[in-house]
Amino acid sequence: MNILVTGANGQLGNEMRIMARQSNDTYFFTDVSQQDGVETLFLDITDLQAIRETVTTNGIDAIVNCAAYTNVDAAESNEALAEKLNATAPENLAIAMKEAGGLLIQISTDYVFGKEPYNVPCKEEQQGTPTGIYGLTKLYGEQKIIATGCKHVIIRTAWLYSEFGKNFCKTMMNLTATKPQLKVVFDQCGTPTYALDLAKAIVQVLADYSKEAEADNYSKTGVYHYSNEGVCSWYDFTKIIAEYNGTTDCDVQPCHSNEFPSPVTRPSYSVLDKTKIKVAFGIRIPYWTESLKECIANLKKQ
Repeated sequence: MNILVTGANGQLGNEMRIMARQSNDTYFFTDVSQQDGVETLFLDITDLQAIRETVTTNGIDAIVNCAAYTNVDAAESNEALAEKLNATAPENLAIAMKEAGGLLIQISTDYVFGKEPYNVPCKEEQQGTPTGIYGLTKLYGEQKIIATGCKHVIIRTAWLYSEFGKNFCKTMMNLTATKPQLKVVFDQCGTPTYALDLAKAIVQVLADYSKEAEADNYSKTGVYHYSNEGVCSWYDFTKIIAEYNGTTDCDVQPCHSNEFPSPVTRPSYSVLDKTKIKVAFGIRIPYWTESLKECIANLKKQ
């Protein structure tokens, strides 16, 4: 298959590059920015005609959309841009895939939940209750994709980290190594997700889809959840980062989220139920500490 990856220079996009090296499929990596050492095609996914031309020219069978406006706080004052990137752009990709008869894999977020005080893992069919513009525009994106009628797999994920770019794991590795004391919120719970694990799951979805690629419909079209297994708070996450990083001299203390004022209320509990994706695609999901240990080991080698 010919597979197009958007947002290729972000965390997940870079992990997809790693997966592509061991694949028999042909990958095309696109972004609006360049990255040293890797080939990246320029593609503005807010431009429907440009997407159509790229899909037609390269005979694209599937798109993996890793691009998004992900600055949760800044989205509150940049609603138009957030909606353009998180809702309109995915709709453009869906239209292009509908016309080409291909599959769109869209990466969404646990932030589509949050307003209701959940205390059990969120399921796919649960009503979205976003607390801010970021979650709201990502939910719009899901709805727009579904409305096009294209073959799609929407994967909601959470707390993404990797060896690439800026993320919580790398930030806390640095802070626990350089600060004598840190305060980290303990009243927001979810599950960290190693971007490489998510990339592996996406590749399994693509392999499954290849069996039905010629069909008018894909039997597993729908919304799915993927994060690593388990649950923790940001405080717990930081404590284990420090342990694996060997920076336990830093005194990490739990605190309430209201000690860090923000323009948006973040979900207090956004653990995702992953039963559906495990059953549908036979995916084994690693426990979050196993994957964190692997990522930190890779970072320490760099």
